[in-house]
Amino acid sequence: MAHTKSAKKRIRQNLKRRLRNRRRKEAIKKSIKEFKSALAEKQTDQAAERLKEIYKRLDKVAAKNTIHKNAAARKKSRLAKQLNKALSG
Repeated sequence: MAHTKSAKKRIRQNLKRRLRNRRRKEAIKKSIKEFKSALAEKQTDQAAERLKEIYKRLDKVAAKNTIHKNAAARKKSRLAKQLNKALSG
């Protein structure tokens, strides 16, 4: 257990940040699930709208250092590839 005042404050800050980061990551996962379900139901126009939303959310989360910018770019690339495959096939 922390003894100093600064260590106690650091624990409080870490808790808030951890919860905030977890909410952001869960929102991304939820958006991706909605995107994949739209693809599975052959609703490519709806999937394209979801992809725009995911791009925006990933960029914001990466800007706030919750995830690395390259991880966000990788997710965006892979999702775009899935949409293009569905559109062409």
